[in-house]
Amino acid sequence: MLEHGGRLRKAALEYGIAEADWLDLSSGLAPWPFPVPDIPLRAWARLPETDDGLEQAACDYYSAAQVLPVAGSQMAIQLLPRLRRAGKVGVLSPCYAEHAEAWRRCGYIVREVLEQEVDFFIDSLDVLVVVNPNNPTGLSLTPSRLLDWHTRLASRGGWLVVDEAFMDNTPQLSVAPFTHLVGLIVLRSFGKFFGLAGVRLGFVLAERKLLKLLAEQVGPWAVSGPTRVIGRACLLDTEGHARQRQRSEQASERLARLLEQFGFKPQGGCALFQWLITDQAEQLHESMARQGILLRLFPHNSSLRFGLPADEADWTRLAQAFEAYAKEAQ
Repeated sequence: MLEHGGRLRKAALEYGIAEADWLDLSSGLAPWPFPVPDIPLRAWARLPETDDGLEQAACDYYSAAQVLPVAGSQMAIQLLPRLRRAGKVGVLSPCYAEHAEAWRRCGYIVREVLEQEVDFFIDSLDVLVVVNPNNPTGLSLTPSRLLDWHTRLASRGGWLVVDEAFMDNTPQLSVAPFTHLVGLIVLRSFGKFFGLAGVRLGFVLAERKLLKLLAEQVGPWAVSGPTRVIGRACLLDTEGHARQRQRSEQASERLARLLEQFGFKPQGGCALFQWLITDQAEQLHESMARQGILLRLFPHNSSLRFGLPADEADWTRLAQAFEAYAKEAQ
């Protein structure tokens, strides 16, 4: 299992701080969960059915022609490699590590490439995987550039897989409206923007033939009845979408200013996190953890990802933790 953010219980045991006393900024989730609707008993008592409006709500929300609900986009990441024969896969890196891992496990030759290297390597690839906006760097690529890469890949039967887990705040950058095109696959995460990661819901957007093949791999009833009820309600909550976008954008900008205030200018980020490269990454991570604040550490490039504080008490606590770290460093 690869290392991920959100392992709060492990941190609580390691640092001897009760789970309830932590400020968890490690996972890049919106810290304001959407309200969960009342779930009718039949959603618990019956097998889930697909004519409850979830798919249509998702199509409307993502501006896509068709979607396949899955138990979190992680499920799709692991299953997509089964739909092709072995070949060469490029992964625009650094990014969410599960992408490269999933293709490697299925026997593909995987090359992790930088943004400026894609055009050089793309004609030798069968699949290109891009996270947009990227996690953890926050890099955002334009739809025109992605569609150009798709055209080059699709002309040879290749795929462009775009993980849009953090796209909800910038729908104008999404290539979801183009997923009727053969060879273009978009993954969308539900839990991050809606703040409901425990629901385990995601969507695959692609042309019908591929979705049918993927559905056979997913199997029946992959998304539970209660999850379908919650997902549909949240996807239809247009007022909630606007409120979530506004407060997450404001919080992300405020977080960047706070980091700069203490001498740590972020190198990237998006509406749900900020990303910092610093030679003090491990020391800062350790200092914050001792104070009950959990960050996401990337040791391989000495960087940290900061999620969003939820309220004024959290902002004050984070600022005080930086002040304590500054005193430690003197």
